[in-house]
Amino acid sequence: MTLREAVSDVILGWHSSSHRDLTAFGVQFGLPMPPDDGTTKHDRLQGCLDALPDDDLLPLAQRLLLSKQPQVDRPKRFLLEDFVWAASWSEIEIPGRVRRELAAALDIDDLVHRHDRFEELLEIVWHLDNDPMLAWTGKSATSRRALLHQHVFKNSDWSVDELFEQLGAYEAAPVRFRFFLLGLVNPSFLPDAEAQDRIVAAVNPVLARIGIRMEQSGEREGYPTFDLVRIGTAAPRRPKTLVFATLDKPDMRLADVLDNDLEIVPDDKYLVYDRQVGPGGLRWSDLMTWWQARRGTGDEVADRKALYQRLLDSIPKSDISPQRAFGEAYYTAFASRDWDMPALLPEVWLHWDPKTVEKRGAAALINHRMDFLLLLPNGVRVIVEVDGRHHYATDKAVDDTVRGDRDLKLRGYHVWRVTTNELRAQPLVPFATDFFTSVLQHHGLEVPPPAVPRL
Repeated sequence: MTLREAVSDVILGWHSSSHRDLTAFGVQFGLPMPPDDGTTKHDRLQGCLDALPDDDLLPLAQRLLLSKQPQVDRPKRFLLEDFVWAASWSEIEIPGRVRRELAAALDIDDLVHRHDRFEELLEIVWHLDNDPMLAWTGKSATSRRALLHQHVFKNSDWSVDELFEQLGAYEAAPVRFRFFLLGLVNPSFLPDAEAQDRIVAAVNPVLARIGIRMEQSGEREGYPTFDLVRIGTAAPRRPKTLVFATLDKPDMRLADVLDNDLEIVPDDKYLVYDRQVGPGGLRWSDLMTWWQARRGTGDEVADRKALYQRLLDSIPKSDISPQRAFGEAYYTAFASRDWDMPALLPEVWLHWDPKTVEKRGAAALINHRMDFLLLLPNGVRVIVEVDGRHHYATDKAVDDTVRGDRDLKLRGYHVWRVTTNELRAQPLVPFATDFFTSVLQHHGLEVPPPAVPRL
């Protein structure tokens, strides 16, 4: 759902109010409410929405959340909050698998220090009275609140996983889950420093896998307060210049040195992805949309084959190295699954120097190009290198490889290496399946199982 749809849902819900009230609401919220000229209330509300600029949506959502009259019911408020909170906080996404691992690491007794305060937190973050029968009978045995009282406060037979499942925490928007996770150690709801420390100690090893840490940010009434922060150079960085599938050194120059304005001369020998890479990383669908906008023929099947072939053509054809076959095996392993898989980019330019290695000498940058690059959610950059014998043939080659890895890791890259020997020693598709599944899961992605063949 978009912000406009969430706002529209609230405003169209005013149709049961009088025309006089609609006029008053227009003044109260600064809305372009059409005058009462005999049209229906629905038409007035729709006319108001049609005239509402996009730039006014977020401030309006904030005003709606602060208003007491007319009230915004909890499900609609839930959606507005997601957009308002997301605009206020930096992007930190915790994937579903990591959320489940967090639940497994937590002890429910640490969370529920006092029933009233824990319920107060849940009241803020989740829709507890979600049973429609409550409006008619005032009672419910199946609402989230009723289940909470029975299984957490009374019987104590729920695990944290069951609690998260019932609350909808696994499917919640990233900013809501982040708000909830920090609420678990907020001293307003957990006034127990030792329990706070135990929760932080439990979640940080899990969060570390995606480059995040729960860290003390201040103090309130003698208790620590916390926030989620990026670990070192793992802070999310969106690529500014993505040159890949390179057959030759890209032709680049500074169009304006003062502004660091980089210009890349177009050439069929390399591809330049010139769109913003979002917080979800770069997936095959993103790459396809970009390709079709620039070289599309209108035939989706043909365009998909052309893009795939262009990627393969950039990988060196060699009887010595199985690098090309390894790239093919990745797409063979995952393309048929019901999944928008991360795009595996071959031959990605990392370092660029206007001088040749011969001219630069000992100061030359190593690792000019990456064999493969995956841009995953949360700004995670994964490099996959296929190493031949020359990487370990001499002491200098080993030193260069180790030094290159160290430099990349210090800049926030995750480097995974396979050797040509192990690629030749086994069928590539099963190996690629196991290898990339392990790598993607390590970085918090849920990899779907292979599709079941239809009989």
